[in-house]
Amino acid sequence: MLSLRLAATAALLLATTVQAHFELQYPGPIKPFDDDTEGSAPCGGYTPDLDNENAVDFHVDGDAISTYSTHPQTNWLYRMTTDPTASGNWSQVYGIIQQSGPGNYCTPQVTISHEYVGKKAILSMVASGIDGLLYQCAAVNFINGTGNAPSVCTNQSSVKGSYTNDATLTALLGSSSASSASSSASPSETPGAGVSMRADSVEGLRALVATGVMVVVGAMLMV
Repeated sequence: MLSLRLAATAALLLATTVQAHFELQYPGPIKPFDDDTEGSAPCGGYTPDLDNENAVDFHVDGDAISTYSTHPQTNWLYRMTTDPTASGNWSQVYGIIQQSGPGNYCTPQVTISHEYVGKKAILSMVASGIDGLLYQCAAVNFINGTGNAPSVCTNQSSVKGSYTNDATLTALLGSSSASSASSSASPSETPGAGVSMRADSVEGLRALVATGVMVVVGAMLMV
């Protein structure tokens, strides 16, 4: 009996590992992914120092934001700030997206106002889902032009995106005029349009493994 319960505990830990929250794929996060602290603002358990962060270029006429979520439904807020420690003054840079289905999701053409060209900023992705609010950040340099979609900018064939309203997410913005940071804070096109679709074999396997583990755990604990 004891060995069964120990095995069940180990299996439950495995399922927890398989079912992470979400990962920022592009731009690269400013800190290594830590599932345990992802619920801590502003950047998943990390307080950035903008002056000393290694930043990547982000094109103001259109660049990609790519994430991977394990949740069945996630609402996404893309926001930015030039505050040195990301402690406030957050501006919305894209319409709030509701992702239905777990897997990769990419928005290929996020645009930023040209007034930010030459400036360094913290770009934040906030997910609202079954686990509450989750945070990841990237340090970026805003430059002119349009970026090429990275290889990770793919959408799972089973993932759908649509624009939505989320008062919990908009409450995280610095002011009612925050959307001025972007020329497409309320875009009319279909979210993720034009992004290549990717087969669900790996993600489907993850979900299948996690579900199977949970079923086994439940059966073992009932013995």
